[in-house]
Formats: sequence, C-alpha cells, structure tokens
Amino acid sequence: MKLLDVLMAAQGGGAVTQLGQQFGLGNDQTSAALSALVPALAAGLARNATREGGLEGLTAALAGGQHAGYLDDAASLARPGTVADGNGILGHILGSKDASRQVAAQAAAASGVGSDVLKRMLPVVAAMVMGAMAKKAAGSGAASSSLSGGLGANLGAGGGLLEMLTPMLDRDRDGSVVDDVAGMLGKFLGGR
Repeated sequence: MKLLDVLMAAQGGGAVTQLGQQFGLGNDQTSAALSALVPALAAGLARNATREGGLEGLTAALAGGQHAGYLDDAASLARPGTVADGNGILGHILGSKDASRQVAAQAAAASGVGSDVLKRMLPVVAAMVMGAMAKKAAGSGAASSSLSGGLGANLGAGGGLLEMLTPMLDRDRDGSVVDDVAGMLGKFLGGR
C-alpha cells in the first residue's frame, strides 16, 4: 500500500479529518495538502535511507519511537509534542527550515492551500509519515528485529517500507526511483 493511501485510511479517515480541523481545512483541502506534501517527504526519506548511515538511522528511529501512535490516535496530532517531534523528523528528512519552507511553497502551488497553513501542517504530516512507516515496520514484525534480519530487510527492494514510497517516487515508471528522487529534491530544495 502506498504511503499516501496509508495516511488517508488511518483511523477510517479520522486522521485526515483531525488534521483538517486542526488547520481549518475541509477534507478535500486536507487531501490536496497531503497529496502535495507527502511526495517531498517520501523523497527525503528515500534519499536519507540511501546515504551512509541513513538506513541505520531510520531503523533506529522507527524501532525506538512511538510514531505509530500518530496514526492509531488521531487526537495525538493536535498535541504540542507532535509538532516538536515532527520538526525533529523534518530536520532529518529535509535538513533545514529553509528546505521546509520551500516544500511548503511548492505544495501550496500544487494544492491551492496557503503556504502559511502548509508550513504549520508540515511537522504534523512528517509525524504521520513516520507513523505510517513505523506501522508498516511493526506489521512485518520488523520493528524490534535486528537490522540484518528485520527492518533493514524490510526497507530493501520488495521489502515494504521503500515499497510504500516507490509508487510516489518512480514518476517516469522506469523501475528506478534514483533519477526521480534526484529530480524531486532538486525541484523542492532548489538544486542543493
């Protein structure tokens, strides 16, 4: 199942409703915002997982955090700690506040939702994305397993976690996300 689909289905759509209410958006606007934000976050996750130590860092974050709770309890999205956690996640995924602002601006153009709203929403969406990844890892029994036999294998080709990201990232449908991730990040991060 694609990452965006997991977020949209969380709590029978309750997470999307909660997110929309939290930011004063209807369900259609919230769906458009998620559709515009999630690919940038997915690209950042994929990029980080392929860097030296990135896979281990993602593994540790998924195994050690309580991220799945963001999808299990929609009310958790409104808690102040969620924004703080989400900002930490964004720091790892995108690298800087400037990059987050650029993602929000690009998503605003694509979704029609104001960039100020998207800037405030982005940390919560990042927390939701990690929640989806954590649930996928836990669903495979990998969250508590070692890197070599559990989550690490689940991140690999056909494993599951990156499989959630691939449909969003392989824009040219050539079977490789490498060229697509580089292009997306170049667009969102101004060629960094």
